[in-house]
Amino acid sequence: MNSEEIKQLEKELWDAADNLRANSKLTAAEYKDPVLGLILLRYAQNRFEEATKTIAPKLVGPRGARRATQADYLAAGAMLLPEKSQYDYLANLPEAEDISEAVNEAMRAIEANYADLEGILPKNYQDMDADLLRELIRVFNKPAVKKLKGDVFGRIYEYFLMKFSMSGAGAQEGGEFFTPPSLVQLIVNFIEPDHGIVHDPACGSGGMFVQTGHFVTDHHKAVNEAIKVYGTELKANNARLAKMNLAIHGIEGKIIEGNSFYSDPHDLVGKCDFVMANPPFNVNKVDKARDVVKTDARLFDDIGIPKADNGNYLWIQYFYHYLNATGRAGFVMASSATDAGGSEKLIRQKLIETGAVDCIVAVGNNFFYTRSLPCHLWFLDKGKRPENKSKILMIDARNTFRQVNSKLRDFTPDQSAGLTAILSSYRGADVSVEFESNPWLRQIFPDGAYQDTERLCRIVDVAEIAEHGYSLTPGRYVGYSSEIDDEFDYESRLLELHSDLAVLHAEAKELTYKIIDRRT
Repeated sequence: MNSEEIKQLEKELWDAADNLRANSKLTAAEYKDPVLGLILLRYAQNRFEEATKTIAPKLVGPRGARRATQADYLAAGAMLLPEKSQYDYLANLPEAEDISEAVNEAMRAIEANYADLEGILPKNYQDMDADLLRELIRVFNKPAVKKLKGDVFGRIYEYFLMKFSMSGAGAQEGGEFFTPPSLVQLIVNFIEPDHGIVHDPACGSGGMFVQTGHFVTDHHKAVNEAIKVYGTELKANNARLAKMNLAIHGIEGKIIEGNSFYSDPHDLVGKCDFVMANPPFNVNKVDKARDVVKTDARLFDDIGIPKADNGNYLWIQYFYHYLNATGRAGFVMASSATDAGGSEKLIRQKLIETGAVDCIVAVGNNFFYTRSLPCHLWFLDKGKRPENKSKILMIDARNTFRQVNSKLRDFTPDQSAGLTAILSSYRGADVSVEFESNPWLRQIFPDGAYQDTERLCRIVDVAEIAEHGYSLTPGRYVGYSSEIDDEFDYESRLLELHSDLAVLHAEAKELTYKIIDRRT
């Protein structure tokens, strides 16, 4: 099955599953976990059948054939499924049987045999209408799906995660669980995580790990031999999604449910080869009075605790301190962080003075599915080549995008590869072939080589950054664009801001009255 055929199948499966939900009372958030659980079960069935064929000849010995064991299937990269956990059993279950309980029992039986999946698989199928569930099981029992091999299921799982996120499932659950592939791909391409310890302390559904796995495979390495992945996730449901995501992609890893502001469950300070994350922005009410925060080894001494009621600069310090002497980090951050003042500016200055800040990329509006605001991608590299120690590559990619639809943007493959080539050139790599063969690069760099380019990119000395108050906003250095974005709804955004301001004024007025009442 080629790439276009896979894309078509992904769309057909999603459309079928989404149409079923449209005729039910379930929200996208309520529907998400049961659907993803069935995809995992279908994948397990296909791997089980493949492994059975591989194992069968090995079971015959001088004394006859022996029974296959769980270890035999594990060695073949599959799970040994009890009969009642097999997808075919559920698909053929008589109408008189309780299908919801049968699927729940199938999930419980798998968890009982595989400790890593204990408590992870969805077991709330009784919340779905029985007819709806039977139809959904049939969607993933089509002949085309039965023939699929391992990595295709991974793509389908990721596709469904993306579509659920676009449907607002994350917002309905009070947060994000999925980082758009376009941004994840750029982070992975920039930091090149092809070996060692890979950590995401805000791992959501594990998309950073999955894309890392693809990167390792593309470089002709065995994923579980090349890397070890560790994730921490605050929300229990997201942690379950991440564990299922790793399982369906065949990636071994350790995901722990926990609050990264108050714990470092993997004990990875100074040990990581790569850190990548899309942490929640602008988190307030972090309890900085706790001893665990005041003595946190992931923070700079003396100035590490920001005075602002905002967690951004806690995250940034975590990412830096997790790295080993040659480690790299790539993460998504609120745009406000590059220019934040006060104690946050002092932390940023300290970080810049370490020489580890490698590159900052400004990303425009509408790259996320449930929020329209811009963001920045930060890249740290403790192993920077000496000639770059006092330099930072600034890229303003706000005008670099493909308009997917009226509300969503991403990078084209040429744009993503081109931005990566710009960074590689800055790092001293020979990317002449990329500059000559990439249409997007050829248009911007007609001479076939990198040069500082107004409104796009510039290599900046740290001394100049210090003169600008240690600002890390690329637009300040590459030149601002005065072009009007015809696709952005400025009027609606201004109305939103005015509405927010009115609410703040009302709250301030109410607070003033309360203070006056107390004094009188």
